[in-house]
Amino acid sequence: MIKLRNLRKVFNPGSINENLAVDKVSMDIKTGDFITIIGSNGAGKSTLLNLISGVYPPDRGKVVIDGRNVTGLKEYQRAGFIGRVFQDPMMGTCASMTIEENFSMAKARGIRRGLRFGVNRKARRLFKEKLSVLDLGLEDRLKDKVGLLSGGQRQSLTLLMATLNSPKVLLLDEHTAALDPKTAQQVIDLTKTIVEESSLTTIMVTHNMQQAIDIGTRLVMMHRGNIIMDVKGPEKMKLTVDDLLEEFRKVRGNLTDRTMLTIRKES
Repeated sequence: MIKLRNLRKVFNPGSINENLAVDKVSMDIKTGDFITIIGSNGAGKSTLLNLISGVYPPDRGKVVIDGRNVTGLKEYQRAGFIGRVFQDPMMGTCASMTIEENFSMAKARGIRRGLRFGVNRKARRLFKEKLSVLDLGLEDRLKDKVGLLSGGQRQSLTLLMATLNSPKVLLLDEHTAALDPKTAQQVIDLTKTIVEESSLTTIMVTHNMQQAIDIGTRLVMMHRGNIIMDVKGPEKMKLTVDDLLEEFRKVRGNLTDRTMLTIRKES
């Protein structure tokens, strides 16, 4: 489904703030793969998602999705076959629009739009059907402004919207990091259900090591823009948090980063 070939991205080249974010990254991702990506801050995880989705053009290399070279396509040109959920629940929805209006915009993603009224009876039935799986009562609140919803409700809504048109690829950028543990688990459970039922090719960035081990079919670790670990199958199932920390120690020396230590305890 996805081929990444020798991707490279440098920010602020030639300046004192030059940052090599992604370097020589190549991957073959099969249809239905669910990849979790971990790495310390600045490892290149989010930049990699941005290169796949078209937010940034690569300085070198190419991105192929479902046999099509999309390297030269803008983000909006890829929107019809890529769904994405960000860390901030506020980013995936428009607070001043109603739930059904947000859904209607998501349904029209990647489609040429006319001037017809956006929400008809057929669409409204579809929205209610999708929302009912959340068991949050949102199917009866289609006229409510999204700004009235909690962070967890908005993130669940964003996830449904991102997968409404059955995209070829789903990108999740730490989409539970801003939620409390209980709500985060609910969103993760919803994620697994949607991905499994639709056999969606999914890439999920997370800082939670145990989550990265437990979820998905393949685990990738990044460090300084490079892939330093790529495991799947029985090898992934045998991994522990200590194993991952040991890999970090190998590339970073003594692990003293407070963020990584905190993640281990929370796991």
